[in-house]
Amino acid sequence: MTAMNLAAVQCPAPLRSTAFAVVAGFVCALTIGKALPVTIDSVSSTLAPLCATAAEGSPLDKVEPIGSYALPNVPGKRVTIVRVSYGPGGFSRPHRHSGSVTAYITKGEIRSQLGGGPVETFGVGQSFFEPPGSTHLVSANASMTEPAELIAVFVADEGAQLTTFLE
Repeated sequence: MTAMNLAAVQCPAPLRSTAFAVVAGFVCALTIGKALPVTIDSVSSTLAPLCATAAEGSPLDKVEPIGSYALPNVPGKRVTIVRVSYGPGGFSRPHRHSGSVTAYITKGEIRSQLGGGPVETFGVGQSFFEPPGSTHLVSANASMTEPAELIAVFVADEGAQLTTFLE
């Protein structure tokens, strides 16, 4: 039933308004659904080689590339540096990295858990290390009210996908 046919149906005004709202919501959902894959694909293709955060986290979560350099003394390896910002309550879903990662906390506190290890909380000036291929189960802002940020330094094979999210 289209919105035009809906208006022709004889029913009480409150029912017509509700039905119209449902149809309008459905049309909006379809429109957004058609545009969303393009938006997600363009963002994913830009950040996938670096490190991306989860869509489920805060809208303030983001990953910003700082630099990426070939290592002339280690042929085939590259160092990549990114800033990971988490809004209040922000997090990344479970993932692993193809290379070694060292994270340095620059703002707030970050909760982290690798593999079967304990959940640890790191504050400004502290760092942690992730060996290649380790499973990063928890990467999250420890605060629900304040932002948090870290600088991640990857050392990986040239052209490697740095972050792979787990199902």
